[in-house]
Amino acid sequence: MKKLTLLNGLTATEFLRDYWQKKPLLIRQAIPEFKPLVTRDQLFEMIKDEDVESRLITCQKQWKMDTGPFAQVPSLRQKNWTLLVQSMNLHDASVDALMRQFNFIPDTRLDDLMISYATESGGVGAHFDSYDVFLLQAHGRRRWRISAQTDLTLVEDMPLKILQNFQPEEEFILEPGDMLYLPPHYAHEGVAMDECMTYSIGFRAPSYQELGEAFLESMIDTIDLPGRYADPDLKPSKQHAEISSTMLSKVSSELNKMRFTQDDIALFLGEYLSEPATHIYFTAPALALSASRFIQKAQKTGVKLSLKTQMLHRNKYVFINGTSFEVDNADLQLLRKLAENRSLTGDDIQTASDDVIDALHTWQKDGWILLN
Repeated sequence: MKKLTLLNGLTATEFLRDYWQKKPLLIRQAIPEFKPLVTRDQLFEMIKDEDVESRLITCQKQWKMDTGPFAQVPSLRQKNWTLLVQSMNLHDASVDALMRQFNFIPDTRLDDLMISYATESGGVGAHFDSYDVFLLQAHGRRRWRISAQTDLTLVEDMPLKILQNFQPEEEFILEPGDMLYLPPHYAHEGVAMDECMTYSIGFRAPSYQELGEAFLESMIDTIDLPGRYADPDLKPSKQHAEISSTMLSKVSSELNKMRFTQDDIALFLGEYLSEPATHIYFTAPALALSASRFIQKAQKTGVKLSLKTQMLHRNKYVFINGTSFEVDNADLQLLRKLAENRSLTGDDIQTASDDVIDALHTWQKDGWILLN
């Protein structure tokens, strides 16, 4: 198995076995001579857009957090402020390509890449995340203090989730290209030593409560319980306001007929995990192409998924942006390739069936895929 510079010379298998969700890993020069993929000025311009999710955190005498969009940021001479720009992988192809280097973790777990810009002394306080994170230093220097402490009590009545009793155990200074991996619930505090940018590659970890609620809601249309409650053997009640044991048993028996298969859960997961977040909108192409013109162009240049598109697969099912469909083996191979590579070549398109071409054309009109 290939050893990865990104993982300090470890193979993906070694990293997952020894570190993933177990203990931190400091990686010096994970990406040697790394430079920011988005400049400071570009970042400040992007946060004016309401489609870009951003937060501004300051701490002069007390913590304060504002949400974007922002027409402007504080003075660069002012210390101790931080700009967090979420899901930058949705807005910049080079950022998305960087995030995809972490695809030794499945797409179902990979969430987004956040850029944190800070002036000297800027940070968000000592805190913990409920998910795994890689902290890649892109510009300047940041001091990280970390702790495996079990006391995760938060300060009350704060706009941020800040630990009440942070007890650092280790300290590192990260320079451009250095990276720190932290498992979930590992206490940490990052402070900018000078003007700096940090890229946070975060992973999705939905709660089982969240999954359970969403699953039951998704199954509403599939529940089939024929018949209606009846009690032909009803006896006079001694306590007329009481729910009888007979009624409880009959209703329990009927409700227990509901059974969910692994296929049901797979379909739910595919649609749930590929569903775009509520703030994500797709832009249709300015000029709609006819089917024949689309085929002509696609066979010449190929197609690629929009940065905002999530595409997954499981057995005979393909999922894209919250929708699912079943395909035959011939089409499945090509659509799996699109999901895995996030693109298809012109030669690939020439082998596509009419059904796949129709789907690709529809997705292109919806802005889900783009012509290369």
